[in-house]
Amino acid sequence: MNPVDPVVLRVRFGLTPLERIRPWSAERPVPHWFGLTDGWYCLDLGGHELLRYSERTVGELRGGSEGGPPHPYVDYYVVRLWEDLLALVSGALEPVPQDLVAVAATLSPAWEWRDTPEAEVALDWHGAGHLYTGYLRVAPDIRCWRTVVGTDDTVTMAWEHQRDPEGVIEFAGPPKGRVTLPTGEFLAAVTELDRALLAAMDRRIDALEESGPGHGAETDVAALRREHRDRATWLRRAREHERRTDWDAVRTGVRQLLTPGLSDN
Repeated sequence: MNPVDPVVLRVRFGLTPLERIRPWSAERPVPHWFGLTDGWYCLDLGGHELLRYSERTVGELRGGSEGGPPHPYVDYYVVRLWEDLLALVSGALEPVPQDLVAVAATLSPAWEWRDTPEAEVALDWHGAGHLYTGYLRVAPDIRCWRTVVGTDDTVTMAWEHQRDPEGVIEFAGPPKGRVTLPTGEFLAAVTELDRALLAAMDRRIDALEESGPGHGAETDVAALRREHRDRATWLRRAREHERRTDWDAVRTGVRQLLTPGLSDN
């Protein structure tokens, strides 16, 4: 897709009912803010849902002893996606110079290991553009980068699904692809996720304060509210973070990393 296509990013999620969430620790079962975000989520990119399992995989998961999830999406802590999208806001939204766009758009460059300061800078820059999904089984590779050409200020998101050696996990839709959307749309989607998740968690803390967590767990509402107030500042801090990449060092590092047989001496 090109920058004029009407692509809209939406981050969709749902939280597991409170009565089904069990505390992590059996010794001192106290609900954690992170753990209370247990649920499902996906990235809706113009109608294509990333992190949605195929019908075959959903059938496999539902055929297990626990019956599988009642939805076709990745099942994990929603805050994990929230944290990693905020990391993209603070680390990957510095516009990429045009001569480096091809490298930015490569999900897995054929790097040749180099132990140089420039190579480290280049690897750090390229790594900052990846949406972390390593906590998932057979995690898809998702990457984004920003470009500004004239009045066109856009973010491109690319993905590639990996094959499951055991043949169980398979995601819906094309195995690879990319979409481009205005940078403002990307930031609006992250802002809406931030607003919706914090509002949902505020309601959860209220419910815990009123009725308790169940499962014999204790409730430290004061600690939950402290963490909630802190996390409410994370998006602002991510947007205020000014990344100042040394592009000359990146260029040198990229040349080193992509040149087979290059001597480090």
